[in-house]
Amino acid sequence: MYWRGHVGLGLLAYAPVAGVVLGSGEFGLAVVGGLIAITVAPLPDVDQSLPIPHRGPTHTLAFAVAAGVVAALAATVVLAAGAGAGVPPWTPAFVGGVVTLTLCSHIAGDALTPMGIQPFRPLSGFHLTLDLTPAKNPRANYLFLAVGVAALGTVVALTATG
Repeated sequence: MYWRGHVGLGLLAYAPVAGVVLGSGEFGLAVVGGLIAITVAPLPDVDQSLPIPHRGPTHTLAFAVAAGVVAALAATVVLAAGAGAGVPPWTPAFVGGVVTLTLCSHIAGDALTPMGIQPFRPLSGFHLTLDLTPAKNPRANYLFLAVGVAALGTVVALTATG
């Protein structure tokens, strides 16, 4: 999957969370979550610029959870420094959860490709591929982007009218 597909899958995964956050009246936090999803979705592919194997450590559930914990801790530090006046106390958990969820959507997207992933490395060499579409398929990538944007837009529209 390329960045467009990963962003779409990230937005698709985030859409139900956005609905809950919007339903709780936290519009600003919902926007922050969407921006996090867009920003973090392609992050595991940074491995292509590093001296580590592509779809190696950055494409594991351990990485997704660790990055979410780091994001939650960073949000806690930022809020403790006084930058989060008026935000709910669950904001760090929200930030960490969105990061983890988005990274898991990236891993799921790459599981759709023939190359697949090893999501439980280093604990297991289990290899997962659904072999549905090559990562470079532009139609699949644009389709996932469109579906993700549509899902989030639908949630926003339904929440605004509800």
